[in-house]
Amino acid sequence: SDISEDAPSGTVVALLHVRDQDSAANGEVRCSINGDVPFRLEKSYEDYYRVVTARELDREQVSEYNVTVVAADGGSPGLRSSAVLALRVLDVNDN
Repeated sequence: SDISEDAPSGTVVALLHVRDQDSAANGEVRCSINGDVPFRLEKSYEDYYRVVTARELDREQVSEYNVTVVAADGGSPGLRSSAVLALRVLDVNDN
């Protein structure tokens, strides 16, 4: 996915749907983002999350991000799954 370096904070870059077919705590899923990246997760509706920009991007400093999203259930033992979002920062003429 591509995102412009001048995208304002809060710009949606991905929409995720997570689900676990178990019941009770085993079916409750929490998502998080690993690492120090300028993106954050927001729960939008029930099992949907969106990845949004958390701060300004600068293509001259970092031109690409691999954002790892981890989903974990509340079961015992807890199960986890992850996905990597490859995000390319597009250049804007800075002059």
